[in-house]
Amino acid sequence: TEAGERLLTYARRLLSLAEEARDVLSRPGSEGAIRIGITEDFAAYRLTRLLATFARSHPNLRLDVRSGQSLYLYRDLERGDLDLALIKRAASEKAGIAVWPERVHWVTSKSHPRDTTAGSVPLIGFGSGCLYRAHAIHALERAGRNWHMAYTSSSLAGIQAAVAAGLGLSILSEMSIQAEHRVLTAKDGFAPIERTEVALVAAPEARPATLRLADRLAEYCES
Repeated sequence: TEAGERLLTYARRLLSLAEEARDVLSRPGSEGAIRIGITEDFAAYRLTRLLATFARSHPNLRLDVRSGQSLYLYRDLERGDLDLALIKRAASEKAGIAVWPERVHWVTSKSHPRDTTAGSVPLIGFGSGCLYRAHAIHALERAGRNWHMAYTSSSLAGIQAAVAAGLGLSILSEMSIQAEHRVLTAKDGFAPIERTEVALVAAPEARPATLRLADRLAEYCES
């Protein structure tokens, strides 16, 4: 038919383009891309050096690194938008290439500590969906204490600065605590937070290059 002839022209172009794509991706030396998600404290720490070293040693491989909250990184992994993710989660969850326990602490300003013996506790943290924020709220409510959000930021640097300035209290991982912060303990009225963990999770059908990077990340976290 006339319509069939018109469709045939497009079909031949589509098949030709598909064949070209297969040829490009199957050429020796082309390793494709790895889409990896990491939480911001790891992004701000030495992990970026590891990723840069890995990229230099694999010049035919393209890294697409995304930094964000664990909730959204895991969602992207499930959707197929990421190949690998290093995320924070509640302890004892299943799935993952490797898992490590994480140390987190209540912190306040060293120079301008807030008086939290009475009244509402001012909290500093990421927006809704943040694991630390949820644990902080649950801990305060279990203790029967009032709280309010004093500062919400989309960046770790913003949260660290707000704590140092004395705007309120926050929960930070051990590697995110700065010299301007003071760790609060049970003696200060702040019991240890529920256990959290760092998990390295890969997509179900991760390619060899992705698994090689996962091995490097696992070695980093072990150390």
